[in-house]
Amino acid sequence: MSKKNSCPLHYTMNLIGTKWKPLILFHLLEGDLRSGILQKLVPDISNKMFTQTVRELEQDGLISRKIYPVVPPKVEYGLTSRGKSLEKILRSLDKWGMEDCPE
Repeated sequence: MSKKNSCPLHYTMNLIGTKWKPLILFHLLEGDLRSGILQKLVPDISNKMFTQTVRELEQDGLISRKIYPVVPPKVEYGLTSRGKSLEKILRSLDKWGMEDCPE
């Protein structure tokens, strides 16, 4: 990591700081989910963006993907131990949103 990007918050935001990543991670806190169910839990995400986001999360070691050899294909996503370590952060963001949301 370069000096310019050595801030721990910068590192964390690079891992989870997009529009969709925290939502996907949050929904996986309750357990593994099939791909289609997980995508439905994230409103307004396109198929392309969903695929890109879960691939990035998998590359970063935050989620795992399990493919079942059935027809039609069944894919499940779950949190890795590294992904589970973000639970406190994700739940805090959710709590703050519940308290601050004007609706």
